[in-house]
Amino acid sequence: MNIPYTSTARPDTGLYNAKLGIWLFLASEVMLFGALFSTYILLRVNAVSWPHGYEILNVPLATLNTVVLISSSVTMVMAWASLMMKKFDKYKMYMGLTILLALVFLVVKYFEYSAKFEHHLYPSTNTFLAIYFTVTALHGLHIVGGVIVNAYLWGPGSKMWKTDPQRFTNRVEIAGLYWHFVDLVWIFLFPVLYLL
Repeated sequence: MNIPYTSTARPDTGLYNAKLGIWLFLASEVMLFGALFSTYILLRVNAVSWPHGYEILNVPLATLNTVVLISSSVTMVMAWASLMMKKFDKYKMYMGLTILLALVFLVVKYFEYSAKFEHHLYPSTNTFLAIYFTVTALHGLHIVGGVIVNAYLWGPGSKMWKTDPQRFTNRVEIAGLYWHFVDLVWIFLFPVLYLL
């Protein structure tokens, strides 16, 4: 079955359907995280006293995770570029690296959470930690979602490369746009929660 505009751009928007869909989805995600950021700022501005993230959180681990996540965005771009250059083996390598880096991020986050719990720091401890756990856990769920999609495109989903390479390349581009959004959210989270 041939679904219109899954491989080629629509004449009215200049985008193929999936790309239009992901931009609408990302707009809703911007509203979600924007509401959380706004809430954080309003609570902090109106608080009599507020803890500094660098006094409670592990800045070196968060810095490492920032480097890991930015690196994964680079490998994601390289995966898509490899498909554009018809180099499927390189695509597999770069997409595999993207998945690996995402898993490294989650493992580092696991150690960070574990250290907080060992020191009896929970979401119920104070408002700052409630926001910290809420926002970083939500971001972590987005990472898990990205890992699932990317693992599918790396594994069983990559069979489409043989039958419909343009559509498969489009799918990887869509997954890449989502991944860059997840990366961008972390780039905002890191200074707001850890450094200020």
